[in-house]
Amino acid sequence: MTSLAAPIVLAEVGWMTMGIVDTMMVGRQAESSVAIGAVSLGGMLYIAVAIFGAGLMLGLDTLVSHSYGAGDLDDAHRSLVNGVYLSLGMAPILMGLIRLCEPLLRALNIETPVLDQAIPYLRALNWSTVPLLLYFVFRRYLQGINLVKPVMFSLVSANLINLVGNWALIYGHLGFHAMGTVGSGWATCFSRIYMASVLMVYCLYYDLRYKTGLLDASRWPHMPRVRKLLQLGFPAAMQLGLEVGVFAVATALIARLGDIPLASHQVALNTVSFTYMVPLGISSAAAVRVGQALGRHDPHAASRAGWTALALGATFMACMAILLWTVPHYIVRIYTPDPVVIRAASSLLFVAAFFQLFDGLQAVATGALRGVGDTRTPMIWSSVLYWFLGLPLGAYLCFRVGWGAVGLWTGLCIALVLIGSGLLYVWRRRERTFAEGDISHSPAA
Repeated sequence: MTSLAAPIVLAEVGWMTMGIVDTMMVGRQAESSVAIGAVSLGGMLYIAVAIFGAGLMLGLDTLVSHSYGAGDLDDAHRSLVNGVYLSLGMAPILMGLIRLCEPLLRALNIETPVLDQAIPYLRALNWSTVPLLLYFVFRRYLQGINLVKPVMFSLVSANLINLVGNWALIYGHLGFHAMGTVGSGWATCFSRIYMASVLMVYCLYYDLRYKTGLLDASRWPHMPRVRKLLQLGFPAAMQLGLEVGVFAVATALIARLGDIPLASHQVALNTVSFTYMVPLGISSAAAVRVGQALGRHDPHAASRAGWTALALGATFMACMAILLWTVPHYIVRIYTPDPVVIRAASSLLFVAAFFQLFDGLQAVATGALRGVGDTRTPMIWSSVLYWFLGLPLGAYLCFRVGWGAVGLWTGLCIALVLIGSGLLYVWRRRERTFAEGDISHSPAA
């Protein structure tokens, strides 16, 4: 589990680092809180839509890992080809939805300086939708057949491109004109094109070297396979979309409090998103290991893989909870020297310390259940508790009780505690069916 999860974790950390670099680079401009707030607003709205398309590709985790575990690479190749078709079909739809977010932003009474930077930044990000979806397709395929180092390399090296791109395009270096905050969006766009290209080239290289049969696979779409990907991926996409959507709505609500609360929210959100990348990477490894075990009809190995992943994720997030609780000020100073933002963001990190463990449990349990082929249960738990409990409670504490951004984070914290506990219970019940040798409901069967 560790050998598979470690490169994926580094890849997830690399993914999150790109957002952190964007925030840090724009935060060094004269209007630090305005620029950070614009990146927060534009980035959250983009991800809230684009993550749905990325979530549709999560069905590849189940199908490819089951095929690989059963020794059927041809079937894994068919899933990859149809995943490409699915991503190309979804991209124009998602790009249109992202463009429709602009009137929504204007209707929220957000401060004009923040809005003037957020909309151009969002438009630049929108052009990265096609390469982003293709990247997720190739990544899921490679992870499913245990090739995770190329995924790690693509993201680590893309961070260098993103860093140089931010430096050149925001502040006007290497012969470029200074573009300000929107330059950060274009740097991210170019980095995603690079990431997708690296993984596509590696897939072709691996096939040419080891003769896996990828180039011989049918290039025509196979609608039953596309439907299967949608059947597995749609609930996972809904879960991701609803989860990210909650934080996007929270970001928009906090934006109404002013640029300081919005900047502190962005700093705290970047921090907890960074810690979340580790259990998210372990979650992907859990999906692959559980799926491969079921593909070779070894239910006891599937059970062991799930519990091992949960133990790794819980241990790491418990350590992060202690860190956020004890030294929040030092963490916030990495992002900004503004003492007002430091105080406000530190209060949010104090709240975040209480949900770290449960956030890790829900992430890893979701991956383990995805390996089984169960993507609906996490969707139901997340949608109900985030949208019908966490967000309304947080809004009440924020605006009615007067807790501000801390109130919104408190509501979401309570929802996460319940989601993590609930999905752990669901996995325990499912694991008992493995112990009895019942895999009749898995996709492999």
